[in-house]
Amino acid sequence: MSDEIFFAEDIEEEIGEDHGKWKVLIVDDEPEVHAVTKLALSDFVFQDKRLEFISAYSGAEAKQFFIEHKDIAVVLLDVVMETDDAGLQVADFVRNEAMNNFTRIILRTGQPGQAPERDVIINYDINDYKSKTELTAQKLFTVVIAALRSYRDITVIEENRIGLEKIISASADLFSIHSLEHFIEGIVQQLASLLGGSKDCAYLTSAVAGPKPIENPNSSELFVFTGKGEYENREGERLENVLSGKQLLSCRTALANKSLVYEEEYLVAYCKSKSMRGSLLYMSGLPRKLTKIDKRLVEIFAQNVQVAFDNVLLNKDIEDTQREIIERLGQAMEYHFGEGKHIQRLVKICELLARKIGLCEDDVKMLCLAVPLHDIGKFKIPEVILYKEDKLDANERKIIQNHAEFGYDLLKNSKRPLIKTAALIARDHHEYWNGHGYPRGKSGEDIHIFCRITALADAFDALRHKRNYKEAWSFEKVMNSIMQQKGLQFDPELVDVLQENIALIEKIVAENPDPE
Repeated sequence: MSDEIFFAEDIEEEIGEDHGKWKVLIVDDEPEVHAVTKLALSDFVFQDKRLEFISAYSGAEAKQFFIEHKDIAVVLLDVVMETDDAGLQVADFVRNEAMNNFTRIILRTGQPGQAPERDVIINYDINDYKSKTELTAQKLFTVVIAALRSYRDITVIEENRIGLEKIISASADLFSIHSLEHFIEGIVQQLASLLGGSKDCAYLTSAVAGPKPIENPNSSELFVFTGKGEYENREGERLENVLSGKQLLSCRTALANKSLVYEEEYLVAYCKSKSMRGSLLYMSGLPRKLTKIDKRLVEIFAQNVQVAFDNVLLNKDIEDTQREIIERLGQAMEYHFGEGKHIQRLVKICELLARKIGLCEDDVKMLCLAVPLHDIGKFKIPEVILYKEDKLDANERKIIQNHAEFGYDLLKNSKRPLIKTAALIARDHHEYWNGHGYPRGKSGEDIHIFCRITALADAFDALRHKRNYKEAWSFEKVMNSIMQQKGLQFDPELVDVLQENIALIEKIVAENPDPE
């Protein structure tokens, strides 16, 4: 194929508006080589993108540019500069130290005898080797076109790999809101790369406003659930605050007609839902006109991703129902035992301590859901003992202590992880770090961390507030008592965390006072 025909084919392919630039690094110690190269490629356009030139005049300078720029598409690399093999050292640095396998390396040399092509091709991961004398303007154009095509393809493949990796990592726990967020993010990235590398995407739904809870699935408002590129940090924002003008109108059209709207630079796909009004996928910055295959891909996404989302909403509704039942049961216990807002404060203090010691989000959530049932065994304690205002005798204390096993026995046979956790907390939240607690005399880290947290939070709040057998203690008296029991009754590390965050804990106490 002649140079003229090759040139004509690419010009026809590349007509269009400017969509960014390809970064080309020129590495050569001769300034005139930089000038000639830029001149030869001055009107170069590939896929509606022009070239952005970066100049380095030594191997050391080139290495620094590779550290600063992660998106260099092509490097035109001289071999002999400050040393006879400076260019080869740069090629080795790019692949083996910078771990950059994407940049296309075109080696140019004016002295091919010093770096024989056969040896260089075998020993270095380069993509082309040219003598400067054979690189006419047209040959240079051809070489750069080929390199950019290769760079484009491998970056799209990498985006596909990242997208698939996110989908696979999330699939094991698809039905949790946290995993679904990453699942949808992976799907969006995968779809964007298949369409040619679109960078700006948003998944909008009426059901979720980012991390906020579901309030009204049939609401007419749409919120950003997850985004990429320009919309990456817009989770929880209303559609009207994120898009405007023609883009907003297209979103409303897609939602009203339950359809897909394609424009030159963006698309909006309606995602049908059986349980709510429906969601939208918005993608902007499309690099090219969509083909029939592209549109079909979007349609498949719109049809299927919403199914997963609906399933998560159903699962979340079940979780919310379970949580509400436990919370209401805890409130009933507070009312029955005359403990005011002890449960509300206890949950918040446990949550704070759990986060401060670094428990994962799932564990924090499980602890906060289970802890309201910690004293459920008290329902089996005779009220004459439970509400006795005088000092308990030894037999009465033993009966009171039985509430730990009573609570465990009531909950232990459940197959639900939440109820099994509640059973464990009910039984072991009176165990002591030194082994002198009850009911089983556990000690140290043999006591589950949930139970150690509950024990400290429960004791702190009980001492700070009035009970039928005692008046509320002052803050100073409570802290003195807890410090005395550090390493005895309480986990010493947890006591330190409580002390470091006491201002936040006292704020919880102040914001949730018992009714008078």
